[in-house]
Amino acid sequence: MKLPRITILATLLLTMPAAAQLQITPPATTPSPPAEKQKPKPPAPAKKEAAPAPRASPSPKPSPSPKPATVIPAPPADNPNVDLVYGAYQRGQYKTAFELATPRAQAGDPKAMTMLGELYSNAMGIRRDYAKAAEWYKRAADAGDREAMFALAMLRMSGRGGPVDKGEAVKLMASAAKLGEPKAAYNLALLYLDGQTLPQDVKRSAELLRQAADAGLPEAQYALATFYKEGTGVPKDAERSVRLLQAASLADNVDAEVEYAIAMFNGTGTPKNQPAAVALLRKASRQGSAIAQNRLAWVLINGVGTTVDKVEGFKWHLVAKTAGKGDPELDKQLSDLPAEDRAKAEAAARKWLGTK
Repeated sequence: MKLPRITILATLLLTMPAAAQLQITPPATTPSPPAEKQKPKPPAPAKKEAAPAPRASPSPKPSPSPKPATVIPAPPADNPNVDLVYGAYQRGQYKTAFELATPRAQAGDPKAMTMLGELYSNAMGIRRDYAKAAEWYKRAADAGDREAMFALAMLRMSGRGGPVDKGEAVKLMASAAKLGEPKAAYNLALLYLDGQTLPQDVKRSAELLRQAADAGLPEAQYALATFYKEGTGVPKDAERSVRLLQAASLADNVDAEVEYAIAMFNGTGTPKNQPAAVALLRKASRQGSAIAQNRLAWVLINGVGTTVDKVEGFKWHLVAKTAGKGDPELDKQLSDLPAEDRAKAEAAARKWLGTK
């Protein structure tokens, strides 16, 4: 049975803005990074081409506010009873899934137990009850279900359904990672990188990221790409970094799309392909990336790798500006734009932002 894509509302989220290396003048000001910085902050070379480049992205870091994981349990293909539970879940019939899963769980089926944990944790068909979710996740974890191990680890990290217990969370995460759970390997990698819950070990972090990346987790592919780009825990390897960015981009990881577009634009670790880079910047811009919007504004306004379109370019400049990616130089150029074109750009930006 083909497993569904699992949505992660994890305690540890990858928050790496894409590093910009476009050969165009960057914004004069770059927003300060968040107050809470991870350990370590690998050196990121600010590569200069035809113009100075903005600060490169920091390495992945854990979020300070843990959240429970959303785990979609995958039933064994040879159990038609559990498949009924799974099918109801996939169709959004959560109450039916609960009613079907309960007797199976009580009979000792680990996947049904994990399903009940999921339903209780996310208030699907029943009232949210983290304590009951933790109870069912634990029973499933004790029976060897790796998804339940990871979900329970997230609850223990956040203190939902019981007291915070980072020690138990780490053990559960490590067990799930050994059983091949990519989300567990990814989050464990971030803990080794952060160096607070676990001793800092960037090489071990890289190993775990590779495990999760090889399993197809886009967040891990993007993080590992940054490791190879910066030489964090692995030798620097621009080509391998770009291959990982490409893989994560194909899975719609927006940060990876921006980094991959920049690499293609500059020909870093991959053949230069500016039209493809611009197309990817457009996609990331439509997905809400302020960095992509700012870079797309520059290439459209200056006609680099694409046809000049100042109205569209300034639209994206204004949109990016609302998200903190302002640019005084583009502001100046906007003020010099003919009034009619400026009004069109402003109207287009308001329409995109949904404002009057």
